[in-house]
Amino acid sequence: MTALRYIAAHYLIDRGEIVPRPVVAVDAAGCVVEVGQWEELDTMPHTEFYAGVLCAGFVNAHCHTELSYLRGAIARGEGFAAFAREIGRVRGLFSAEQRQQALLAADAAMWQEGVEVVGDVVNDESSFAVKRRSRISYLSFSEVFGLGSTTESARRLTVNPHTSLTPHSTYSVQDAVFREIADEGSQTQRQQPLSIHFMESDAEAALFRGEGSLAAWYAKMGWQCDFLHYGSPARRVVESVPHDRGVLLVHNCCVGRDDVRLIESHFDSVGWVLCPRSNDYISHLQPPVAMLREEGVRICIGTDSLASNDSLSMMAEMRALGHIPLREVARWATINGAEALGVEADKGSVERGKHSGIVLIEGVTMEADGELYLTESSSARRLV
Repeated sequence: MTALRYIAAHYLIDRGEIVPRPVVAVDAAGCVVEVGQWEELDTMPHTEFYAGVLCAGFVNAHCHTELSYLRGAIARGEGFAAFAREIGRVRGLFSAEQRQQALLAADAAMWQEGVEVVGDVVNDESSFAVKRRSRISYLSFSEVFGLGSTTESARRLTVNPHTSLTPHSTYSVQDAVFREIADEGSQTQRQQPLSIHFMESDAEAALFRGEGSLAAWYAKMGWQCDFLHYGSPARRVVESVPHDRGVLLVHNCCVGRDDVRLIESHFDSVGWVLCPRSNDYISHLQPPVAMLREEGVRICIGTDSLASNDSLSMMAEMRALGHIPLREVARWATINGAEALGVEADKGSVERGKHSGIVLIEGVTMEADGELYLTESSSARRLV
């Protein structure tokens, strides 16, 4: 019979609940066998004890690992339009070997910190060799981008495991192509949601009014949009995507309460993915966290890419979201992301039979309200 590891700590946070004095038994394959509570550690000689808080492995709900080679290559704070132009300019300045080394380093760093699942956007084949060898579970979204684009080139990438089509955003794909992707295939294929960049800047909503920098850029280039009749990005999403197709809406810096309510009233499953450090890097914008909390929606956390971030650290994103009880923000980083990506049967919570990973969060404080909070020195590392 295979020996079990017994892991104990001060607290376990799971599905938004705090469990004091937890002890978790896992087998050699990382499967959770039992979750209980300890009374006297002295009577449990083979138990590993850690000072801090246990939780399930993190779910990075939005990333572009293939852009890891661009770390530090693009200036901060120049705005979304400038960032997009710079991506195009610098992409050709790095070798295939540099790209692969950056991918390997990014994957290893995420694993060590405790990332268990990544929702990863892809535009080429470069990341799949690393993913095949990784211990992290990747769901890849082959992105269709460009007003003149079809699904043809993006569809070639879907031969890779756990890879499906997604439109880049509500402003960068014409109507027929957007609808083709939204209606894609069988229910088996539909089990992987769409991952849509959404309301990252105010130019997105302004475009639907024929205003703003994005509208001006399209006019300058002579490009025509055939989807402006929807009236708003939120209206385009709900009128183009079936209610039973899962969606991850990513960034949400400029989303309004009415948009949120419209979308929530339509879809069976929505993940509102926040990437606060990337937003700050690009434009100094921040998502409306307080409003999303008030609306009670499923908030998830992503890191975006190293082109617009200093690291792919979920802990750093959790800290950047503000002074929020750890039980809540840890839920966003674990089970919420797992549910939004459709992998909650095996990931996202420390429950018997799951291969969820176990993470230790250190540097946590308990405040006068009895809640645990992250601090500037909080860190995370993988135990299982």
